[in-house]
Amino acid sequence: MGERLKGKVAIVTGAGSIGPGWGNGKATAVLFAREGARVLAVDINVAGAQQTCDIIAGESNEASAFRADVSEAGDVAAMIERCLKLYGGVDILHNNVGIAEVGGPVELSEESWDRVCAVNLKSMFLTCKHVLPIMVARGCGAIVNIASVAGIRWLGVPYLSYSATKAGVLALSRSIALEYAAKGVRCNAILPGLLDTPMVEYSLKDHYAQGDIARMKKIRHAQSPTGRMGDAWDVAYAALFLASDEAKYVTAAELVVDGGLTAASA
Repeated sequence: MGERLKGKVAIVTGAGSIGPGWGNGKATAVLFAREGARVLAVDINVAGAQQTCDIIAGESNEASAFRADVSEAGDVAAMIERCLKLYGGVDILHNNVGIAEVGGPVELSEESWDRVCAVNLKSMFLTCKHVLPIMVARGCGAIVNIASVAGIRWLGVPYLSYSATKAGVLALSRSIALEYAAKGVRCNAILPGLLDTPMVEYSLKDHYAQGDIARMKKIRHAQSPTGRMGDAWDVAYAALFLASDEAKYVTAAELVVDGGLTAASA
């Protein structure tokens, strides 16, 4: 076990996984725990969060699962209350919840637009709203929000609501970072590029190659300058740096983790 987050308490939302393998939140929760944090692993699917906690416990580290729909204010308030009861504070908030639904401005239904906006953007507003007073009272805190390169680039996939909300995450993160910088709270965003995760398979499998997942992965690997997509651990290690005291002078940053994709399409 490392000590980069020794003594810290971290909330990780989206800490389960929508399918077999490693999603960003699952990997980050496990990595935070390996580095000494006590983790509240939050997911709307509490069984998924518990699986993550079981991995953490199996490595002799500490975590608790909690079920919450973070697009609902009451659930977020209960999440914070549970963390305070278990661990006495919150040092790190890692907002990892996100969904993608394919559709452009004409094809997309209003219901789909509202759902993606609630899950991807409203959730981060709510979690930050509830955690910031605690961090300010303690005089320190780190918030790490997962955005996407889709918020700054067209990636060839017509998921308007996903792109718009991820751009919104960047603006939200920047605004919080600057408003709270003098109060000891840092807020940064990570912009993952093309990743090989269960969420990508679930959300985009029907958009590529008529649902042929192997073909989809081949296409996405070829899009990356590195020749390979990234994985959940690439995002997790970026989150670890931003959450740790090593990044004590880093706030309002937008850390791109994309194997050079956005630079190649600048």
